[in-house]
Amino acid sequence: MRIWVDADGCPTAIKQVVFRASDRLRVPTFLVANVPMAVPRWPLVTPVHVSHAFDAADDHIAASVGPGDIVVTADVPLAARVVEKGAVAIDPRGTVYDEQSVGQRLAVRNLMQELRSGGYIQGGPAPIGTGDKGRFAAALDRLLTRKLKERSAQ
Repeated sequence: MRIWVDADGCPTAIKQVVFRASDRLRVPTFLVANVPMAVPRWPLVTPVHVSHAFDAADDHIAASVGPGDIVVTADVPLAARVVEKGAVAIDPRGTVYDEQSVGQRLAVRNLMQELRSGGYIQGGPAPIGTGDKGRFAAALDRLLTRKLKERSAQ
């Protein structure tokens, strides 16, 4: 099991939660971004710099992820790609994307994109708040606990 973070747009507070969980549970973590980033010295956290090409970070994560991995991303199409490969995705608000939920989430995302492009609605989601950080931390902890139990049962 590994944690992959779509780091370009991931809030710092969410990355800090991931770093602490990675350290506490000894889970290798990869921060994938198309810009070099300074990463605090956490022993199991590795920055991965990819090209500036469109969706390069998403493509790297989708190509590298494996069954049992966890991907932190707000990108619903990326979540769908990694779920297809046996991973689970979680967004910075704590929403978990798995085989049962990703199809519906992708359909809602596509509908909202159509409504925005047609001018029927404006704007996007609100900025990440303290409550979102707490929900993310709780959801990540539940997910990691479940994955570790599954791994030890094998």
